[in-house]
Amino acid sequence: MKERDKMLFKKKGGVSWLIVFLGNPGVKYEGTRHNAGFMAADAMAKRRGIAINRLRFKALTAQCAIAGENVLLMKPQTYMNLSGEAVGEAARFYKIPPEHIIVVSDEMALPVGKLRIRKKGSAGGHNGLKNIIAHLGTEEFPRIRIGVGEPPHPDYDVKDWVLSSFKNQDAEDMANAAARAGEAAECYIAEGAERAMNRFNQSSGK
Repeated sequence: MKERDKMLFKKKGGVSWLIVFLGNPGVKYEGTRHNAGFMAADAMAKRRGIAINRLRFKALTAQCAIAGENVLLMKPQTYMNLSGEAVGEAARFYKIPPEHIIVVSDEMALPVGKLRIRKKGSAGGHNGLKNIIAHLGTEEFPRIRIGVGEPPHPDYDVKDWVLSSFKNQDAEDMANAAARAGEAAECYIAEGAERAMNRFNQSSGK
């Protein structure tokens, strides 16, 4: 964390934003499509020189300063389908409104490497988002979806697909997308939703 950010962070106190990165805990899930959110968290933490490793609210967490705002980064450890438990606890504790909770998740309907930012929306069949909506009582929170691609064949089991790993060019595209997802979240907080959507929804960043 830069010295200026540390000073701002200490001065303000409290937390005004959450960035929630969705995934499943455990070595066997590392690098899988469903863990695109965790991959984005790790890329952001590495770039900022921090560790998301403090266990709070049923999640691994870290705090950082973004554009003078105190932000809590979260990797829920409840498994994907219960992610809302962690998000709800943190939101209630810090009294954070839904519009200040950015959720980063995987999205099969997008090509690998593509980002899609929205200010609100339905779960779109994603169980992690569905559970967060249930715990927050609203769909009106921003989300950054990372494209992980659709199964290669209609008969391919969706569960097997989201728990599969990226290979070859997909792995490279995913690493790039994971890095940009963190940048997109920072841009959303620092410059607003419209600027973030205009900048990151346009291309794959290749």
